[in-house]
Amino acid sequence: MTETAPARARAEIDLAALRANVRSLRAQAPAAALMAVVKSDAYGHGAVPCARAALDAGAAWLGTATPEEALALRAAGLPGRIMCWLWTPGGPWREAVEADLDLGISGMWALREATRAARAAGRTARVQLKADTGLGRNGCQPADWPELVAEARRAETEGLVVVTGLWSHFARADEPGHPSIDAQLTSFREMLAHAEGQGLRPEVRHIANSPATLTLPETHFDLVRTGIALYGISPSPELGTPADLGLRPVMTLSASLALVKHVPAGHGVSYGHHYVTAGDTTLGLVPVGYADGIPRHASGTGPVLVGGKWRTVAGRVAMDQFAVDLGGDEPPVGDRVVLFGPGDHGEPTAEDWAQAAGTIAYEIVTRIGTRVPRVYVND
Repeated sequence: MTETAPARARAEIDLAALRANVRSLRAQAPAAALMAVVKSDAYGHGAVPCARAALDAGAAWLGTATPEEALALRAAGLPGRIMCWLWTPGGPWREAVEADLDLGISGMWALREATRAARAAGRTARVQLKADTGLGRNGCQPADWPELVAEARRAETEGLVVVTGLWSHFARADEPGHPSIDAQLTSFREMLAHAEGQGLRPEVRHIANSPATLTLPETHFDLVRTGIALYGISPSPELGTPADLGLRPVMTLSASLALVKHVPAGHGVSYGHHYVTAGDTTLGLVPVGYADGIPRHASGTGPVLVGGKWRTVAGRVAMDQFAVDLGGDEPPVGDRVVLFGPGDHGEPTAEDWAQAAGTIAYEIVTRIGTRVPRVYVND
């Protein structure tokens, strides 16, 4: 999108910051290739522009959750290796094989669907076997791993698949020193050894997510998968701020004041009158709400920067709007309201909103809706 975005609201996406984050992350895992994870529309930032910027900065792989996301990248002309891992029975297996995607496989049913798709397409499917080393979500349990590995090896000998990767995912890498990290790493190494002992020769072995990439060099193996860090957000406050980690936030969310008005003391504000003015004051109307992804849980606590001053949401966040108490100040209608950004000019950050809403910064950026245009700068 160009700079002609509507004035109601905009999410400015700094692609120079994204490229710098890729370079910083690569420097922290110099012996491994880097996968830029662009699932969920690049965590709300826009999958195609962010994917292109990441590749320009040296990312070797792209990663998505769903095959539909990966196929959309291919349809947009994105080259190279693209992996997707969240499959359900009857998914677009053949289309994925024909698009040369790498398919995450977590169980026998998925491997069989991949081999059927390979037969139908007359092409070899690229698959990556996922081990559940302790997260308890997707992935194959250690007890079932030998059967999955044996079946994959048979399919390789028949030319139906090539096992390009063996991988897993941490549960608590964002908690430095947690004993589950070493336990999962030990399990992963054991499952790797078994698979390689049975003749599998993967191109890449990978388990490191963003926090592991930043803090656990022993987990880097051949490939690191960076998601939230790519967008300049710390995976966890315990690990440090973005600046501490050599990252810069990519998204700045702003809106234009839709109304400024005087109200008397004792005036209720928004649904339920959970906020009542303490004295004569001015209210500013910010024209974004929970339909745009502003968390209703941040009613009364969500921070914004208006007229150079930090304010908080007054009363309930509504579907399309919320109010702020301007304390008698009268910024002009149309003045810029910054909900979050890098923090360079005193504006709140996505982490500030996460704290206000009792959630994580991942959710704050990812939930920003399609009514808010993405405006790409420094392309």
